[in-house]
Amino acid sequence: MIKLYQFHPSGNCYKVRLLLHQLSLPFETREVDLAAGEARTAEFKAMNPIAKTPTVELSPGVFLAESNAILCYFGEGTPYVPTDRLERARMLQWMFFEQYSHEPYVAVARAWLSFFGIPPGKERELEERIQKGYAALDIMEGELSKRPFFAGGHYSLADIALYAYTHVAHEGRFDLGRYPAILDWCERVRAQPGHVRITDAVPSPR
Repeated sequence: MIKLYQFHPSGNCYKVRLLLHQLSLPFETREVDLAAGEARTAEFKAMNPIAKTPTVELSPGVFLAESNAILCYFGEGTPYVPTDRLERARMLQWMFFEQYSHEPYVAVARAWLSFFGIPPGKERELEERIQKGYAALDIMEGELSKRPFFAGGHYSLADIALYAYTHVAHEGRFDLGRYPAILDWCERVRAQPGHVRITDAVPSPR
């Protein structure tokens, strides 16, 4: 069975849970205590030298890391990946945007303010990250004012990737009330078959 090593509140880990649920793929979870340094242990680094969650064990001893790479692995050949070459590339375009221009700002602000605290001396950096997070949300709002989803005219991996941290951006002091197109899109994402919330528990074996 697939094993997902995760920090449950993480949007990057939520992406994987969401897709696995929507594909009806059975999986188990293992919580990794990031604050306690469990991702930096030799045991964890043997599974993932990058020392981050999520990490999935696809089969005994076979591991894959990086949330969007994991989405691509499980999404290949499913309706969540456009078959048209250009639309598939556009899906990837928005997934790259999410990791380069969105997640470092929206997700980090949320992590500092809601889970781990602002690192000493990073107070000014927090404000800079919030500004850049708003810039990413502005781009998303412009795109979603023209189309219902980010690629191929329908729900895809790009939407899963961007929804994960966007819908909880208020936990990082972002005001989503400024973005009606994003809020409407969030409703469309939540209406997809098999949707689960970031707070929904996934039972782990005893």
